[in-house]
Parts: sequence; structure tokens; C-alpha cells
Amino acid sequence: MKANLQNSTDFILLGLITHPAFPGLVFAVVFSIFLVAVTANVVMILLIRMDSRLHTPMYFLLSQLSIMDTVYICITVPKMLQDLLSKEKIISFLGCALQIFLYLTLIGGEFFLLGLMAYDRYVAVCKPLRYPLLMNRRICLFMVVGSWVGGSLDGFMLTPFTMSFPYCRSREINHFFCEIPAVLKLSCVDTSLYETLMYACCVLMLLIPISIISVSYTRILLTVHRMNSAEGRRKAFATCSSHIAVVSIFYGAAFYTNVLPHSYHTPEKDKVVSAFYTILTPMLNPLIYSLRNKDVATALRKVLGRCPSSQRRRVVDLSRKY
Repeated sequence: MKANLQNSTDFILLGLITHPAFPGLVFAVVFSIFLVAVTANVVMILLIRMDSRLHTPMYFLLSQLSIMDTVYICITVPKMLQDLLSKEKIISFLGCALQIFLYLTLIGGEFFLLGLMAYDRYVAVCKPLRYPLLMNRRICLFMVVGSWVGGSLDGFMLTPFTMSFPYCRSREINHFFCEIPAVLKLSCVDTSLYETLMYACCVLMLLIPISIISVSYTRILLTVHRMNSAEGRRKAFATCSSHIAVVSIFYGAAFYTNVLPHSYHTPEKDKVVSAFYTILTPMLNPLIYSLRNKDVATALRKVLGRCPSSQRRRVVDLSRKY
């Protein structure tokens, strides 16, 4: 098969674990995480849409984060699960390019969206009287569209360049999906200049939202410090704590991948970190917001409470008929 692939444009994905001793166990664990992640994010989207109390800018932005996470995990994990059950772990050249483009678009979009969500919290805590004006529906839509467009620009810039290099070495990508650094290792030309430019691009994309987050939370902390009411402080911290937790997890992994020098990277470490933010983070985000957010938890209990009551009504109606 390797001989055939030398003359082919297809690649082989070696997977998260190159030669797993128990592929069935790895499949079960990854599939469980995937199922929980997709279910939790879809439930979050539906809750925000169904409950009128969640029709606010904060939850509108949160629903977009859940949409991104759902698409994000569906880009890599289904292929990874398929490869765990298959001997031929092949991905086509076009499939690899599509994975890179969607991955860059969504991770870039999430960078910007998390930064804008920090701005939303800043306005809510520091300028509550102007919040309806500064975070109206038009501005919220502009933020969301801007996040998607900003992320897609990264995808449109880097994907064509990455796939234009000649790949004449082994076609085996030491990864579970087509991540650019792992793909570039197969190129038979020097890619150091491109990698330097890509590094600068990624750092810039990180600096913009990190600057917004840093300034927003600095202003929030100063405002909270001046508050005389203990209840006001508690509410301010409660409304920001979930976002801070998500930002810390996501940007921590992104910092390792995009900012740390190559000397700190090994294929094994890169795969573990990639698995963390492509598989675990989409599962953790909705769980953090649902467990730490009283409004979401209340909406979930309300929906769950409707199910038994609706069933009881049907039983009563049927008993009356017969």
C-alpha cells in the first residue's frame, strides 16, 4: 500500500496512538466523549432558542460558540473513529485540504468569539445602563459574522499555501487529522520561511482576542473592586467565571500549539494537546456553562420538568377517552 501511495496524492493518518494495544477501548472512550460533546452542545443551542429568558446577547454569543464546537469536533473525530476500525487509514488530498480549512476557520472564529464574549461581559458589568444600546441585536450579529469571517480568512490564506508544497516523502501523517505542522513534515522542500510566516500569523490572531480579553477583565476587576455591595461582587464574578474557565482551557492549548518554539514540541505531545482542544474542549465548554450558570441550569430543569408533566397529561387524556 505504501508503494502505491508514493505515486498517489492520498495521505495516511497514523492516528492518536500509532499502534494501540486495545483499539476497541480507545474507540469506546473517544466515541463516548464525541457523543457527550455533540449532545451537550446541541442541548445548549436548543435551550437558548427555546427559553425566552436566555434571549440575551450573552447567550446568543454562547449559542454560536456551541455551533462552532459542534462543527469543530465533527471535522476530526468521525474520521478518527473510522480509522480506529479500519486497516486503511487513508485520507484524500482534497479531504486533507478541507480538514485544514475548516479546522483553521473554526479555531480562528473561536479565538475572536471568545474575545468578543469578554467584551460583552465588560459592557454588562461596567456599563449596565448602556448594555441594551452597546449590545443590540445588530451589533451581536456583526460580532458573530466578524468571528466567522475572521476565522475563514485564516483558512483561505494558509490552506492553499500548505497544500501547494510538493509532498514526495512518506505519505504517513503522524497525527489523527491533517494539522499543518504534521503535514509540512512530509514536504520535500524547505518550508521554514512559510512556517515562520505562519507562526507570526497565528501569534497575531492570538494577540487580538487576548488583548480584548485582558483589557475587558482588567476593567471588570477594577469595577468590581469599587463595588460596595457584596451581592453585586458575587453576581459579577458569577457572570464571568464560566467564560474565564473556557478561555483558560482553550487559550492554554492554543498557546502551546502556536506560540511555543519547535524545541518544545514532539509528535506525541502535539497529538495529546491537539486531542485536548479538538476533542475535550468542545465537550467541556457546554458542561462548564451549564454547571456554573444558574440561568442555563434553571432552563434545563424547566425543560426536563415538562417531559414528565406532558406524559402525565397524555395519560389523563387517554383515560378520559376510554
